Amino acid sequence: MKINTALILCAGFGKRLNPLTLNMPKPLLKINNLTLLENTINLIKNLGIKKIKLNTFYLKDQIQVFIKKKNFNIDIEIIEDGDEILGTGGGILNMIKTLSQSESEFLVFNPDTIWESSYIKTINEMIKFYFSNLNRNTLMIVNKNLSFDKSLKGDFTLLNKNDYEIKNLLGKFYENNFIFTGCQIINLRLFENFSNMPVKNFSMSKVWKNLIDSDGLFGFESKNKFYHVTDLEIYNKLLKDY
Repeated sequence: MKINTALILCAGFGKRLNPLTLNMPKPLLKINNLTLLENTINLIKNLGIKKIKLNTFYLKDQIQVFIKKKNFNIDIEIIEDGDEILGTGGGILNMIKTLSQSESEFLVFNPDTIWESSYIKTINEMIKFYFSNLNRNTLMIVNKNLSFDKSLKGDFTLLNKNDYEIKNLLGKFYENNFIFTGCQIINLRLFENFSNMPVKNFSMSKVWKNLIDSDGLFGFESKNKFYHVTDLEIYNKLLKDY
């Protein structure tokens, strides 16, 4: 089984990187002379993905011009959020309404993470895990000890104890040792209840909470060092140390 489509979330304001993002969208910030967006697209191409959809809202014209000027040699479609920003959940829903039924599974990337080539092996392993378990949503997670940004708190607990019959379930407790990396696999079935509803602003965290409540959210652990452009302080440290 193979995944042929990837979505990239590019609509956010990037307020934590002001003043840099007052005149430039966060995905176009550079690390080692390569924009975060181009780095993400390169990884997707190296995964053998055939089609990319990305959403825009804030300073959208700059992203559109950037995509047009670059010759990425891959099918890229820009989907605008519209008159109002839609959040992570609404942005994904708005993009998947343009997918065909043959694109029932797709990858979603947040370009804030620096996607190194070493992630290719991990993502392919995650895809195998996903198809072997027929989940609706699998998140790539990493132990917070591997995070370059030591201020990041964990998002989830990975429930791998003998008390749980289902492997790789995610939960939320007082101490959460795993961070969501910004890469996930989604099946269209996850949004089937939204199919006839108007698209609105909501966060994927609400979807994850519903899945956790029904023992339906799965994680796949990455062993890669986690570099994420969290805020201006971390960005400046990455410029120096990455």
